[in-house]
Amino acid sequence: MLNAKAVVKELSLDTKIKLLSGKNFWYLPEIKEFNLKSIMLTDGPHGLRKQKDSGDHLGISNSVPATCFPTASALASSWNKDLIYKVGETLGEECLSERVSVLLGPGINIKRNPLCGRNFEYFSEDPYLTGALATSMINGIQSKGIGTSIKHFAVNNQETMRMVVDTIVDERTLRELYLKAFEMAIKASQPWTVMSSYNLINGVYASENKKLLQTILKDEWRHLGIVVTDWGANNDRVRGLIAGQELEMPSSNNLHDKRLKKATEEKKITLNLLDERVERIVELIIKANETLNKETKPYNKEKHHQFAKEVARESMVLLKNEDNILPLNNKKSVALIGVFAKTPRYQGSGSSLIQPTKLASAYDAFKDILGDNLSYAKGYALDSDKVNETLIKEAVEKSKKADVVVIMAGLTDRYESEGFDRDHLELPMNHNSLIEEVVKVNKNVIISLSNGSPVKMPWINNVKAIIEQYLTGQASGLALAEIIFGKVSPSGKLAETFPNDLAEIPSTKYFPGKPRQVKYVEGLYVGYRAYDKLNIEPLFPFGYGLTYTSFKYNNFKVTSNKSTKTIKVSLDLTNTGNMIAKEIVQVYVSKKDSLVYRPIQELKAFEKLELKPEQTKAINLSIAYDDLKVYQKGFKLEPGEYEVRISASSRDTKYSKTINITSNDQIVDDLNETYKNFNKATVLKETDFKHLLGHKIPEYPSIKPYHMNSTLGEIKQTYIGKKLFKLVYKQMAPMIDNETNETTKKMIEKTVEQMPFRSLVIFSEGRLSLKRANGMLDLMNKHFIKGLYKVIFG
Repeated sequence: MLNAKAVVKELSLDTKIKLLSGKNFWYLPEIKEFNLKSIMLTDGPHGLRKQKDSGDHLGISNSVPATCFPTASALASSWNKDLIYKVGETLGEECLSERVSVLLGPGINIKRNPLCGRNFEYFSEDPYLTGALATSMINGIQSKGIGTSIKHFAVNNQETMRMVVDTIVDERTLRELYLKAFEMAIKASQPWTVMSSYNLINGVYASENKKLLQTILKDEWRHLGIVVTDWGANNDRVRGLIAGQELEMPSSNNLHDKRLKKATEEKKITLNLLDERVERIVELIIKANETLNKETKPYNKEKHHQFAKEVARESMVLLKNEDNILPLNNKKSVALIGVFAKTPRYQGSGSSLIQPTKLASAYDAFKDILGDNLSYAKGYALDSDKVNETLIKEAVEKSKKADVVVIMAGLTDRYESEGFDRDHLELPMNHNSLIEEVVKVNKNVIISLSNGSPVKMPWINNVKAIIEQYLTGQASGLALAEIIFGKVSPSGKLAETFPNDLAEIPSTKYFPGKPRQVKYVEGLYVGYRAYDKLNIEPLFPFGYGLTYTSFKYNNFKVTSNKSTKTIKVSLDLTNTGNMIAKEIVQVYVSKKDSLVYRPIQELKAFEKLELKPEQTKAINLSIAYDDLKVYQKGFKLEPGEYEVRISASSRDTKYSKTINITSNDQIVDDLNETYKNFNKATVLKETDFKHLLGHKIPEYPSIKPYHMNSTLGEIKQTYIGKKLFKLVYKQMAPMIDNETNETTKKMIEKTVEQMPFRSLVIFSEGRLSLKRANGMLDLMNKHFIKGLYKVIFG
């Protein structure tokens, strides 16, 4: 086996520098001297998006057919680590078949606010759950000799101005909430790559943030793989390399080679540092080549499709089941209403867009079960939110004649996507109107929701059942039918809080912030952490979900072991119903009388298990003391009393027990009374946030004079900028045709509008040189200064 250090020792300086950038859009360079083939990185994460044609990172160009699994928001609702490991294995098999070496995923950013347009691609609002599930997926994929790219590192929690926004966040919140899942997954699974995000963090781009990439990732967490930029996220290549950024993607067409070589010759970059960075890339190429050199065979598409159905079943969440209307008897007549029944919304839009191997609709699955007992009506149009009275009238007439009505509603593609954030929590107007009219004529209405993130439900008290289907992949129609007709019991639970209204979420006031700066003023109060502190009953709480049976929790015990520095939790769980089902047992921990401000409780362990009717199983869980620590210039364990709660959801505690933990760590009172006493009446001020932050808020970035990080939307105010803006659209024109949906068009529009000027240099593939780009900026600024002079002096 080749040794990376020995390989790098034999390479010339020019060859080393070429290895620091991609060969093209998706491939890394080959190393001919050692017979190492070029390797491919490609999009995921809930399926394989290997593009047939020229590359793009927006999900526009065609990709090879692949199994489309549920997106991360749905997968997380399964709370099933073993299942997600198997999903990883299956993704790895498809990568092997397509000769892909690294799958770009999973995405594990925390859901700070439900309006983030890309929340469907992220697991949860909770770092412990996110970290545990990400670890399972990474280990599953990498068990097949395929690398992963955990992303987006870090605090990339919105799509608005994501390429240039400066995220201002305090150290405790950063470490305990936004980095914790990364820390867990990186330490437990060693992903081959970590993808740095576009945004700045406290004034420094993630791609050149030495504290983030070197001090935390490499030195503290001991990550052994490489850091790769998100596509086009490189800002300053020399600073990035020094900070810990190994690989720039896509290819910069040798744009930075001269600067890197000069910096090396001038000792700004030492040869030892350069070799260290290159060795990591070579190690990646060597590992990938070991897999590429093995014989592969095509995967079984039908087997993978059936597995996708199993995953979808475990990911759906039963939110309401009044009068036990579910499961349905297949002898009853059913009106299936909604276009989603025949044209399912099963995944999100953007770089994760998968071309499925096949697609199962709910209509076909219901038809196979009900035959002539099934009727159907469209109910609404997909291409418009306007209420169509004709379609609603047809739906009402079908509903009058049916024993039960199942309405397929949710968010259309236009509402959530990579590239832009949502504006509100409402369902489309025509979906709500449809439901409101149907419940007037039939009292047995079941709602199935297809959406990537929480929505309001103004009709909640007028329907009998609600299934949160999320975006559950290509087999979602089959899975839904099997749940509704009782072949299996639903077993998913929410991995995020469903709010009643945006106003009750602390981050809403600061989301998405100013165009170029967002302040995380709410601190640790995100998701259920905020709802618990504010004592607000959400629409549906974190960890909530119903089944077709019931469970009894017994013999709850908690012990603390100082020698192993762990808390041991045990209990017996009994299925007291008459159907095989799965329960998700959750353990939350609350610190009593803490010196520092904290959430009231935090998830620290969970387990999902299946039980037959009347079966009892023993559960044993463990919580490490390390998971109870707070960050005060290092992680420290606060001594004192901790309450351990065994729960069915964050709002359904079955038993609790208080234990005492000793520690020699010195915890300092943070004197943060505003955050300690945070309640509904609290109005957070800039002074409160500055106290939390502990340092000066970075100056708000200036837009003018224009610079390399000015967005195309900003520079289009000038003559040259306007011309450039039109040129970029013209270049993208071949990707957009009459069949391109409105979501993709909106995503392209937002992406171009918010793209920094420097990205044009990278994506132009050498057609726009750095020298010419700087010349254009000079001209734009001369025009600006000339105009300013006229305004001032007339």
